[in-house]
Amino acid sequence: MIRLRLKRVYEPADPEDGARFLVERLWPRGIGKERARLDGWLKDAAPSAELRSWYSHDTAKWTEFRDRYRAELSASPESIAPLRDAARAGLVTLVFAAKDPQHSSALVLKDFLEAEDPPP
Repeated sequence: MIRLRLKRVYEPADPEDGARFLVERLWPRGIGKERARLDGWLKDAAPSAELRSWYSHDTAKWTEFRDRYRAELSASPESIAPLRDAARAGLVTLVFAAKDPQHSSALVLKDFLEAEDPPP
């Protein structure tokens, strides 16, 4: 069973976060690598540049964005393999920059990974 949680990159890192992976295509503004305290930056697990640009955090496009992003994830299982493997070994925090966590790509990614590996 995988264990995942979400956290904005602007929130302080905590030892209870487990392994921390940035799941954004672009590095977040105003955050240094030291402050981010990441175990990895998985750019390829984030939505494509084209999809990010199209969505532009417009919540009216949320449902279609979610569907398109899931299709990208399905087409590129190798991009999320490190997350899947780490989450099977222990807690993983998906670190993201979006201001609205309920409409973030990290939430879609978390749901996608959990659906792949449902609890027993």
